[in-house]
This record gives sequence, C-alpha cells and structure tokens, in this order.
Amino acid sequence: MQSTFSSQDEYFMQIALDLAAEGIFTTTPNPAVGCVLVKNGEIVGRGFHFKAGQSHAEVMALRDAGDKAKGATAYVTLEPCSHFGRTPPCAQGLIDAGISKVIAAMTDPNPQVAGKGLAMLQAAGIESAVGLLAEKAELLNKGFLTRMRTQKPFVILKMAVSLDGRTAMASGESKWITGELSRQDVQKERAKASAILSTAKTVLADDPSLNLRWEQFPPELQQSYKAENVRQPVRIILDRQHLVKPHHKLFQTQSPVWLVGDSDRDISDFPDFCQYIKLLPSNEHSYLKTLLFELGKRQINSLWLEAGATLAGAFIEENLVDELIIYMAPKLLGNQARGLCHLPHLQHLADAPTWQLLSLQQIGDDIKLNYQRKIS
Repeated sequence: MQSTFSSQDEYFMQIALDLAAEGIFTTTPNPAVGCVLVKNGEIVGRGFHFKAGQSHAEVMALRDAGDKAKGATAYVTLEPCSHFGRTPPCAQGLIDAGISKVIAAMTDPNPQVAGKGLAMLQAAGIESAVGLLAEKAELLNKGFLTRMRTQKPFVILKMAVSLDGRTAMASGESKWITGELSRQDVQKERAKASAILSTAKTVLADDPSLNLRWEQFPPELQQSYKAENVRQPVRIILDRQHLVKPHHKLFQTQSPVWLVGDSDRDISDFPDFCQYIKLLPSNEHSYLKTLLFELGKRQINSLWLEAGATLAGAFIEENLVDELIIYMAPKLLGNQARGLCHLPHLQHLADAPTWQLLSLQQIGDDIKLNYQRKIS
C-alpha cells in the first residue's frame, strides 16, 4: 500500500493535518485526526475529530461534502477505524459514500484497527495508500501512539530554570523564575496533556491548583477556542503518606483528582471527583513504571510531570521521560539555589543521560528548549 505521492497529495494531506491539530486540546483519549475529501483537484469536504464520543474526522468530512463525496479521494491523518466503538467504523462510512481512493498518513497501532481499516477498504475495491507525511502525523499524536505501542503514556517533564540550572532559591522561593509569556506557553502545553503528575510534597509546599487557567492562555488561543471547550487534565498526586487533605486548593476546582498511594485510604471526606488508587509495584516493575502502566489502562495518553528535583530525577534515572521541556530564564541564582534534578546513582560522566535537541524558541526574555532522550 506504499505509494509514490505527488506534491498535490502532500498539499492536501497538510491541510488534513492542520485540521487534526484543531482537536489537540479536546480529543483525549482518542487521537486528533483530520480528513479532507478532494474531487477533480478541489476540496469538497473537510472534517476533524473534536471530542471522544462525537463524530470522527471522516464522518464530519462526508457530511460536509454530501453527494460530492462519491468518487472523491480521502486524505486522512490516521488509518480509518474498522471497529464499532462509541461510533460506527469510519472505513465502512467511506465505502458507503462511494469514495474512490483513501490516502492515510499512517496506520493506526490500536490493536482494534492496526491495518484492518485499510484492508476493509481494499476488500471493497477502494484504492488505498499509507505513509504520506507520516512523521508529521506521528508528532501530532505522540501520546495516543505511545500508549497504543507501549501501554504507557508519553511522559513530558517540564522545568523552569535559571541560566545556571537552578529551579528555586535555597529557601524554596521560585515565583517567578520565568516571565509571563513562558507561563502562558506552559498553560498551552499543559492543555495538550491528558494528566498532570505531582507530589504531596509539592501540594504541601505550594498549595497549587494544577489546573488550566484560561485567563493565562496565549491570546491567540483565547481567540480560537472557547473556555468551556478546553478540557482540564486529570490531576494525579503521589501521596503515599496520605498528606493531602480536602482543604487544599486542588479540590476547589471541579476536575478529576487521583491520589495515589500503596496502602488503604478512606477518602469519604473528599469531593466526589477525587479517586484513590492503591498501587502496589509488581515484581518486574518499579513503583513509577507500575504507575505508568496503570495510567495507560486508564486511557491516559500523555502525562505532564511537574515536580521537584527528587521525582524528576527518579523518572530520568528510570528512563521514563520521553520529552524534556525546559524554560530557561536569563537569571543567575548561585550555587546555594536548588538544582534541577537529583541523580544520586550517577557516578561517572560517561553514564550521564544525554538528550537530543528537538527545538529551541525564544519566548519573551526566556528560551524554551525541547529535548528527547538520546538513544545511544
């Protein structure tokens, strides 16, 4: 099903990818998908998936096209589904509409699909191809694809640091190392995540809400999205000593909170949107890895990690961080200030974890650095 694609094919698939991006804040646990229907060189239908349980991108594009869909080519950013979930299979919808050809950016690693959608199209006599702008499609759904392939969420560790790699003064004072524009960007990145992970220690020290604050979103996003359509990530707190209490700010915002520990706990005094997860590590996995597998079972695609140096270091040492986002401020805090992460088992420079730079962006006076773990 691999094909040689034309520049026109790339043009239409890029439009489909741009459409898919409209759902990056809302679709979890589903992937963000876009679809464009083209006939005689002209777009006759457009659609994207907005929210789980609502119509998929192909269905939206078919509705937009109406009778013009017959004989059209469908450009879709992910293989059309072939199974009944909350909605009927999209592959069958394309067949019923008389689509003549389907070009998918990539196959869907979901075991319920995994090539079956393209096979269904071919069995119906519809020409199909896959692999157009696949790298861009991968980047669009890093969380969903990682969960489908590994049963764990995609983990992003975010840290705000000074030029000398410090995250707070020795006293713990850290507001604010970075500027307002960086903090707006953090809200945007948070909004893409399925869940935010922190610790009871952070809750006791800072009493954060860990929610998305619409008034702090970048102005361009406030123009494109309605506040009520921005999904609040699940807030997950590691609290093995049961230190978090109902009076904390976490519970003043009605979005899910999952407290995680390893012993029984009564949460009857907490709000209804609070759950307790009793988690016991398995023989073959550490506590953190066991947690990630549990979150994968709960359909968490991507995990935004906001924590202190100890938890950050533990995730790095266990090779559990997929992407590192650092906001670096043009300040020097000195050697008495708190460091970026604790790596107590690191003894030799040759063993230091290394990272590959993905992007560098100036945001106000700060620098935003995106890294992925470098595989040697």
